[in-house]
Amino acid sequence: MKIATIIVRVLIGLLLLFASISFFFKLAPEPEATGNFKAFNMGLVASTYLLPLAKTIELLCGIAFVTGRYVTLANILILPITINILFINYFLAPEGLPIAGLLFLANIFLIYRYWDNYRSVFKAQ
Repeated sequence: MKIATIIVRVLIGLLLLFASISFFFKLAPEPEATGNFKAFNMGLVASTYLLPLAKTIELLCGIAFVTGRYVTLANILILPITINILFINYFLAPEGLPIAGLLFLANIFLIYRYWDNYRSVFKAQ
């Protein structure tokens, strides 16, 4: 199980690193958005801070996952972003749902594997 944890951690880290680095350096063209997803995407871009903030968190969490340091913190930081990625793909762009689902499941798997680190948060004082 330890090897599976390392593999999932590194794969999710590489995916997050690729997504954030390609956003900041414009390495890949943005896919053409249509319909409601286009309106949603225009709102994200118009906010001017939300997309760069999310991509910065993705970058930091990707580095944490690949290096294996601060993974417990990275799991919690990236969870709301993976939930939003999952919902955006479910409701607005279903063609990306398989990757979004795998990203969410990998995040849940890593939280499960590092659960002992979170146990004290849920203890009654």
